[in-house]
Amino acid sequence: MLTNYTLTIVKSDGWYAGFVKELPGAHSQGKTIEEVKENIKESIKMVVESNYRHLLEGYEKVIEEKIFVKI
Repeated sequence: MLTNYTLTIVKSDGWYAGFVKELPGAHSQGKTIEEVKENIKESIKMVVESNYRHLLEGYEKVIEEKIFVKI
């Protein structure tokens, strides 16, 4: 699955911190912008997988279907 997100990066006290606008809980930090970009990928994966697991807990049947929406 390939999805586009908006990464916002800020600098404070010599460190960079990044967070994903569309995905609360996905954040990262690093000494360089490149390090933040690499680290945020793992954060995104962890948040998406965790949200998905928790969403499906307790249901006896789950149906998945891809849909496309043009906005």
